[in-house]
Amino acid sequence: MQQQVRSSAFHVPADAAALESKANLFRNLEAPRLYEESLRRSETRLARGGALVADTGAHTGRSPQDKFIVRDALTNDTVWWENCNAMSAEQFESLRVDMLAHAQGLDLFSQDLHAGADPSHRIDVRVYTEYAWHSLFIRNLLIRPDPSESGFAPDMTIIDLPSFRADPARHGCRTQTVIAVDYSRHLVLIGGTSYAGEIKKSVFGYLNFFLPARGVLPMHCSANVGDDSDAAIFFGLSGTGKTTLSADASRSLIGDDEHGWSENGVFNFEGGCYAKAIKLSREAEPEIFATSERFGTILENVALDESTRAIDFDDATKTENTRIAYPLDFIANASSSGRAGHPKNIVMLTCDAFGVLPPIARLDASQAMVHFLSGYTAKVAGTEKGVSEPQATFSTCFGAPFMPRHPAEYGHLLRDLMERHEAHCWLVNTGWTGGKYGVGRRMPIAVTRKLLADALDGSLAKAEFRVDPHFGVLVPLAAPGIDSAILDPVQTWASAQEYNETARRLVAMFQENFLKYAPFVDEAVLKAQPRAPAAA
Repeated sequence: MQQQVRSSAFHVPADAAALESKANLFRNLEAPRLYEESLRRSETRLARGGALVADTGAHTGRSPQDKFIVRDALTNDTVWWENCNAMSAEQFESLRVDMLAHAQGLDLFSQDLHAGADPSHRIDVRVYTEYAWHSLFIRNLLIRPDPSESGFAPDMTIIDLPSFRADPARHGCRTQTVIAVDYSRHLVLIGGTSYAGEIKKSVFGYLNFFLPARGVLPMHCSANVGDDSDAAIFFGLSGTGKTTLSADASRSLIGDDEHGWSENGVFNFEGGCYAKAIKLSREAEPEIFATSERFGTILENVALDESTRAIDFDDATKTENTRIAYPLDFIANASSSGRAGHPKNIVMLTCDAFGVLPPIARLDASQAMVHFLSGYTAKVAGTEKGVSEPQATFSTCFGAPFMPRHPAEYGHLLRDLMERHEAHCWLVNTGWTGGKYGVGRRMPIAVTRKLLADALDGSLAKAEFRVDPHFGVLVPLAAPGIDSAILDPVQTWASAQEYNETARRLVAMFQENFLKYAPFVDEAVLKAQPRAPAAA
């Protein structure tokens, strides 16, 4: 019942050996066999065009409150416990023993994969899954070893058993769903959830914990590179345009979600993409849409016509968090190496529904650290009953749920790397202009693309700049082909007084949020915070 496609010289850690002795193992199956197994077991359905469609049941997204890290000598003083749930080593051991017992007689699928395109900082990951489609998912998302590679010694092991139900009293967790991480044992246990994204984010969390000690900055960002090896990285929370703006046909896509910045440059952690699919259209995002009609792609929680097997990406009945998972090489202009040199430009995207940030601004290294630690965007009004004003959202490092160490560690690494390699940093507002949401209009995408292109080709850095009175950032006075009025937000508002009052409110939100980071940064960063003028 086993299939092995690489060398027989497998290193099996003790935890994995105990699992393999109990389960019926399918090792390193490729896409055709995983299709057969997932369909035979009724885990998935086949869509028109050849993709697999999977429903994840009650969990249509991650369960951050159900994620736990073992608190021990390694993690006690290194993990940011204000952001992470703790589990004792004894509780984790009980969970491990019970999960191994649950695996008795189960059919399991294992994949041996790499995380990290830079061989200097690559880790080897062995993933055991109960579902065949989960095995295909992680095979799509991580880097598939070359068939000629022999011997595989995993640095990290993941055991994923959706049918297992945790016992909060015995295992020290919150519910029957659990994602438990023991960094000392290099082991992750996932139970009680069918959402495949937990597997991917467990690898990201592992790298986020271990890489900073090597001087490598792990980043929740997309990245691309031009013909002149001018790499760029794009930070941004959901809805800011990170995937759309980094998918530039004139530049090679390094990756769309998780990267490292090392002494060698930028490198992708992954070998695939896991993109939001809600309202995906052939017209707006043709390359991503095309992957939905390919053999090997997995579609999560999308609406499927039972007769025609056609996908309706506009149907959010199951969840707004519909997803599509495919290998990176399904994108025509994707980088084959997953690597590039040191980035020349860093882009921080924000969807400012208050409408007060300029469409683009240049940040120095200390300002970049402030905005990186802040991770600001704004949700539009009307998303919740009784909410009439935009809602500021701050997610540190543009990915707080995935950062096990204190944000200041990542922030200092970013600033140091920026200064060492003389990278430019740009704050780009893809939100509103001419007023807040409901009054102004969405920033024209053509304006954003043109300003971003000028920033990436180096021409915008040569412009004349003014200092924004509220945020202290440098704003270009003019840019070719762009109406200068849109570069100065106050000029787009009907009332300068209302603009200044709104800007001061947003500055106050930044300052209040930054109080938690103030003890961990130096004077230069403290001075780089937004500070509204007294008589604005």
